[in-house]
Amino acid sequence: MKFLKGKLLTTIVICFVAVMCIVVAVLTARIMNETVDFRTPYMFIEGKYSVDGGEFRDFEMNEPINEQFKKITFKGTVPKDTLNTWEEIVFTTKNMWYRIYSADGTLLISNDYKTFEQWCDEYYDTDNGEEYTPEEKEKIKERFLSKNPLKYDMPDTPGYNAEYIYVEDLIGFCPDLEEGLVLEFEIPYEHSLGSFSDLFTVTLSNGNGIHIRILKNVLPIVFLFAIICMFGIFFFPVASFILGRINYKYLSFGILCFFWGLYMMMNVFSSFLGQWITDNSACLFIDKMTSHFFTISLIVYLRSNLTRPVSKAIGGALTIIVAAAVAAAAALHLTATADMVVTGAYINILIGVVSAAFIVMLSCEIKSSRSAMLSMIMWTPMIIGLTIDIADQFIGFPGSHYFIYGFAVTMVAQIVFIIFDLRKQRLEAIRYQQIQKELYEAKIQVMVSQIRPHFMYNALSSIAMLCRIKPETAYEATINFSEYLRGNMDSLKQTAPVPFRKELEHLEKYLYIEKLRFGKKLNIEYDIQAENFELPLLSVQPLVENAVKHGVGMKEDGGTVKIATHETEENFEIIVSDDGVGFDTNEVKNDGRSHVGMENTKRRLKDMCNADVVITSAVGEGTTAKIIIPRTKEEI
Repeated sequence: MKFLKGKLLTTIVICFVAVMCIVVAVLTARIMNETVDFRTPYMFIEGKYSVDGGEFRDFEMNEPINEQFKKITFKGTVPKDTLNTWEEIVFTTKNMWYRIYSADGTLLISNDYKTFEQWCDEYYDTDNGEEYTPEEKEKIKERFLSKNPLKYDMPDTPGYNAEYIYVEDLIGFCPDLEEGLVLEFEIPYEHSLGSFSDLFTVTLSNGNGIHIRILKNVLPIVFLFAIICMFGIFFFPVASFILGRINYKYLSFGILCFFWGLYMMMNVFSSFLGQWITDNSACLFIDKMTSHFFTISLIVYLRSNLTRPVSKAIGGALTIIVAAAVAAAAALHLTATADMVVTGAYINILIGVVSAAFIVMLSCEIKSSRSAMLSMIMWTPMIIGLTIDIADQFIGFPGSHYFIYGFAVTMVAQIVFIIFDLRKQRLEAIRYQQIQKELYEAKIQVMVSQIRPHFMYNALSSIAMLCRIKPETAYEATINFSEYLRGNMDSLKQTAPVPFRKELEHLEKYLYIEKLRFGKKLNIEYDIQAENFELPLLSVQPLVENAVKHGVGMKEDGGTVKIATHETEENFEIIVSDDGVGFDTNEVKNDGRSHVGMENTKRRLKDMCNADVVITSAVGEGTTAKIIIPRTKEEI
């Protein structure tokens, strides 16, 4: 039922996404067919420009300006074909102030900080030309601040802005356009934030051009990364449950894919946020938080690759530190204390250091192997891109897209690697199921071999004799025999290794019953020096049974069976020895008996504990069987 519900939910989600894609495609085609074309030059005037007070140089409207700057000034005129062809000029800016002057120095347009009173004086007026009353201004202020909660609380934050200029209005403001315009752009932060064309876009159209541009040029790319988000949400989390348990590595990678898709969408779409969000600083907040969520998900994924407890603890602490830093930056922005450009530079440095620490921990954990080397090679493009972009904030390289490209290469490689790893895990899961089936069949055989009719007959006969001569001992023997049988039945349900103490308790019940049968001819000795390990249930008993029946039991005057355990730096060892008749280990035995039980025991120990069984014997001296169980990494 749960499977059907999950399948139905998945089908509904897929259908919903498909319908939404069709609707978006139809609307896009309709709008594009019903509207005129548009142009996207890098500047809407032609002339000269100067960077940081330097000499003026020529520029081409259709060529990007990839220079770092603190202040850049353009002087030129609006081309006649622009005035005659287009009706609307829309430009967007990110994190910089701008001012547009006429040739005589008159300020036409700017996004400079203004107090609320200045804003009212500039944009509001009563119908009769009178000033607003204080009560009217307060109502206007409340209404404005409800839409722009941070804009007028952060005077040093330009944020993301979209400016509409209608050519008709521009001519009205500045009749002498042929004399030219002056455009100034200034970054208020200590370091340059990128090349000019990364922070400034232009769209020329006859109306609605910016939206057409988004639908035509931006939406297909956004849709591509939306698919990556969906891929991360559904594919890898589902893959994490394929093996019947939560695989945190796959789950964290799915989360990483989701936030990577959002991050890449925002990189493409962030310039246009000002079209719908009037609060410039809120646009900045959304863009930066998307970036920070992406980096946190990256760190969580890196931590999921760690295996050592110490590395996991350090990785968890570093993840908490980064998350706390991001939360603090968000709080500072929302309280208008410091915007996320100022705090973002420090967070980027922190993230760079933390990422380097994770890479070092990962490289220390992996051993020299092909897969380990491949894993490190896959992370190299991201590390190089991140290093260049961090240095870019202080040195100034041409553009700052290296991390995006480097991480894209890393992510594609990671996706391919994880898909192959998932296939390998799936094959191992199938193999594991086959082994479990074989182990279950082996347990049936072991149980049948250990509860032979003649053993039960001998045990019951011994108990029957005791009922007459020693009733109390017979009662105790009956209890032990029933617990022994229950232990054999319980072994059918046990699929995982058990503590050695539990196996030893079962052996003691078996040997108690055999002691009743053989009496003084059977001596039992224990030398238990190690117990803190696990092994398959009923894996030592076949060795003890052979020592009793085919070692001491075949000797006329009996003998001793000894069970000992001890540990070394690398292994746990269980030694079952007897001083019985022994046998020639080089002789191929053809005694008519089945040795399936012993072979199954060896196989179970190998499959479940990677243990080996070594048997040595000499005729007339006895036999020694040693089980060698390697210690796990946690036990070393």
